[in-house]
Amino acid sequence: MSRPPHGPRHLGRSGVTVPPLGLGCAPLGNLYRAVPEARARAVVRTALATGAHYFDTAPHYGVGLSEERLGRALRGLDRADYVLSTKVGRRLRPLAPGERPAGEGFVATPARARVRDLTRAGIRATLEASLTRLGVAAVDVVYLHDVEHHLREVYETGYPALAELRAEGTVRAIGFGMNHSGVLARLVADLDVDVVLCAGRWTLLEQTAATDLLPVCARRGTSVVVGGVYNSGLLADPTPGAPYDYAPAPPAVLARARRLAAVCAAFDVPLKAAALRFPFGHPAVAAAVVGAASPDEAAENAALSRHPVPAGLWRALVARGLLDPDLPLPADA
Repeated sequence: MSRPPHGPRHLGRSGVTVPPLGLGCAPLGNLYRAVPEARARAVVRTALATGAHYFDTAPHYGVGLSEERLGRALRGLDRADYVLSTKVGRRLRPLAPGERPAGEGFVATPARARVRDLTRAGIRATLEASLTRLGVAAVDVVYLHDVEHHLREVYETGYPALAELRAEGTVRAIGFGMNHSGVLARLVADLDVDVVLCAGRWTLLEQTAATDLLPVCARRGTSVVVGGVYNSGLLADPTPGAPYDYAPAPPAVLARARRLAAVCAAFDVPLKAAALRFPFGHPAVAAAVVGAASPDEAAENAALSRHPVPAGLWRALVARGLLDPDLPLPADA
């Protein structure tokens, strides 16, 4: 039987520990649909109650709305009772007169705009604004966010600015967050980071990180936090029109997801439970952060993360050509 991951896990050599399941806070910023304030607060409190006390947010999520709502939901709680990560690389500014907001998937957001800024001053200003929105004196982890097309700035100013923040004790752990595992692998190989947040590339459906990112993380002692375990929603509900990488899933990808679901059903395992368990087959993986737009979703994610998964399920997926036999699987973890 594949055992659920349990207990806190260290992020590299930083001293920061996280639970296996964390809450991805993009939905709190009204990703695709508006979430009422009271429901957003209930999502955070449900995550805390179920042990998912690692919260990952970003200025990008609802142009600051996610950070503001997360901060309000956590207000009054002991800061030692939860772990916070946010991101830099996009600085926020007020909208100019007559300027229309760029939603980028978020709706009903504050009147702000995103500005790409990887300068030292910009990164410090971005983090300071995040701390104000969150209502805390410090966060535990800071990621450089979606910088795959800005690598020159990363090497020249972005990473040195993060490393300086870590050296002076302003933050405890630093890293990168994106959905390009090959770029993450290059950055981990070249730079001293504690953790990376890799979205959608080490999942039950797609394992490109197995050949580029995960080996270098294991060699360098860099932890991996996995995002996008449901591949934008396809593994949550593999029906026609389901999203994959933030667009409708191509027919071949949808068919593969449905085959995965059929094998899981034969073992009486929900597809989402298998998707949540799969990433932990690799020892570099410290946690998975999963979004929730309602307290019921947050509670369901916690329950699914503990659902028993027989080792035979992984063997069956290999036998049917749905997983490569050389992959590290949870049965072997």
